[in-house]
Amino acid sequence: PTLLRLERTLEARRASDSGKSYTKSLLDAGPSKIDEKLREEAAELGQALIDESDERVASEAGDVLYHLLVGLVLREVSLRDLLAELSRRFGTSGHEEKASR
Repeated sequence: PTLLRLERTLEARRASDSGKSYTKSLLDAGPSKIDEKLREEAAELGQALIDESDERVASEAGDVLYHLLVGLVLREVSLRDLLAELSRRFGTSGHEEKASR
């Protein structure tokens, strides 16, 4: 429910003023900016996993999920689409799945 609520909120930000919405400013900046933020936040999460508190890991993971969802909203890929893809992978080893791409 929380991720679906966040997805709805991000969708609503499309119509907002970018001066007042960080999400809208990311959407307006486009995929290159969202890519930059995802990479930055993923690196921060990686570092937190190595040597920071569990609270910091959760915070950084939240940042990664937020920026991931912004990217999905930009591309009009729904959480339902993402969850369907993850469900499709159940019962397949990660090695097999990667080899099939």
